Amino acid sequence: MRFEVDAILFDIDGTLVDSTAAVVRTWEAWSAARGIDHAEVLRVCHGRRSEDTVAEFLPSGQRAAAVAELERLELADLDEVTALPATRDLLSGLPGGRWAAVTSGSRALMRARLAVAGLPVPDVLVAAEDVRLGKPDPQGYLLAARALGFDIRRCLVVEDAPAGLEAGRAAGAHVLGVATSHPAHDLGAADVVVPDLGACSVEVTVHGLMISTAV
Repeated sequence: MRFEVDAILFDIDGTLVDSTAAVVRTWEAWSAARGIDHAEVLRVCHGRRSEDTVAEFLPSGQRAAAVAELERLELADLDEVTALPATRDLLSGLPGGRWAAVTSGSRALMRARLAVAGLPVPDVLVAAEDVRLGKPDPQGYLLAARALGFDIRRCLVVEDAPAGLEAGRAAGAHVLGVATSHPAHDLGAADVVVPDLGACSVEVTVHGLMISTAV
C-alpha cells in the first residue's frame, strides 16, 4: 500500500520505542503500593495518558499525587528501553519539518526514552500535558498537524495501540498500524497493519513524502 502525504505523525511508546518492560515494572510497583490488581491496570493503560488510567482506579482527591509518583517511577526506570526495528534509519531520512510525535506520556519522559533509545527528538512533540483530552480523542494529532503547518488529511498517523489508531482516524488522517504491542486483529482502525516499521519505506518527493508498505 502507498500513502502520499505531507507529514508523518508518530506515536512513541510501542511505535518508535520498545519500553514494554519498563512500563510493566512501573505500573506493577505503583499498583502494588495501593493494593490494586496490576493486571487490570495493564489491561487498560496502553496508549493512554497516565492520568486517564489513574482516574479509573482512584478517587479524584488522590489522583494528582498518584500521577506524580508514577512519573517519578517511570523516569527512574529506563532499563531495557530500546529503539524498535528500522526506526533509526526511517527517522534519519525524514526532513525535520515533515514529522512529529504525539504521545500519551509526559514530555520529560518521552524525551528521556527517545534519548536512551538513540532516537532524535522531533521539533514538534505533543505530549500528555499539551492536550485537554488524551487518545482516543483526536486533539493531539490535530495539534501536531497544525504545528507543522499541514492539513491533517494530508498526514499519516503511525500507531501501535487501538486508542491511538482511533485518535488518528477521528482526526481525519491516514492511519498505519504497527503490530508491535497488539495483535493485528486488534488494530482494525488502521488503513493497513504492518509487523513493524521495517515493512515500510519512505521517499522524500518534491510534493512531500511517499510511504510504501510491504503488505
